[in-house]
Amino acid sequence: MGAGHAHRLYRHADSPVHTLPPHCKIAAVFAFVLVVVSTPREAVWAFGLYALLVAAVAATARIPAGLLLRRMLIEVPFVLFAVLMPFVAEGERIEVLGMSLSVSGLWGAWNVLAKGTLGVAASVVLASTTELRELLLGLQRLKLPPLLVQIASFMIRYGDVITDELRRMSVARRSRGFEARGIRHWGVLAKTAGALFIRSYERGERVHLAMVSRGYTGSMPVIDDVTAAPAQWARAAVLPAAALAVCVIGWTL
Repeated sequence: MGAGHAHRLYRHADSPVHTLPPHCKIAAVFAFVLVVVSTPREAVWAFGLYALLVAAVAATARIPAGLLLRRMLIEVPFVLFAVLMPFVAEGERIEVLGMSLSVSGLWGAWNVLAKGTLGVAASVVLASTTELRELLLGLQRLKLPPLLVQIASFMIRYGDVITDELRRMSVARRSRGFEARGIRHWGVLAKTAGALFIRSYERGERVHLAMVSRGYTGSMPVIDDVTAAPAQWARAAVLPAAALAVCVIGWTL
């Protein structure tokens, strides 16, 4: 099950993080994110410690800081949303650089930025140290519903196929002298999207018939089963356990 090639986010290295079983890493990241989300937003210092923990894991995994920061740019839309919150939120207001900002909006923006950034950073570290096939096996090992695992597997496996189909359609349009330059060309682009949907649907039917003819009954066979030793679970638990200690102190103070 899963793709036969590494995804673009994966960074090959021989590190203690890379060698951990995938379900251990998935569980650790999920627990870490839960702890971060549960931390009171007023405990600003706690989020700094969380960032140090993620940075320590990234350093252990030999992920360059520049690479980690570039891949975190995916959260830019959420940053823009957070920036608007102090201007549109209601309640008590303060003057900052001549601008009237909502106090609750400022706290809300900080809450979204801090927790969202830490969650994205942890996810980037997970994706950089785990191949897609291993991620799918890890989800299956954690007893995620098999249907969801299969859907994720097919999305990953055939995403490149559909992208390549769209590229060929784009080349065909350009070879016929078509260039989208304005709103009058939206109709052609809409027809392209419709044709892509039909082709994808037909390809999906052919793939399903091929799978049924080979004995598919609704569940994918597990090629190999990844097990984890207690020591590996203990290593993976270091990150969420340290974060939990910080969270408890944050609620106590």
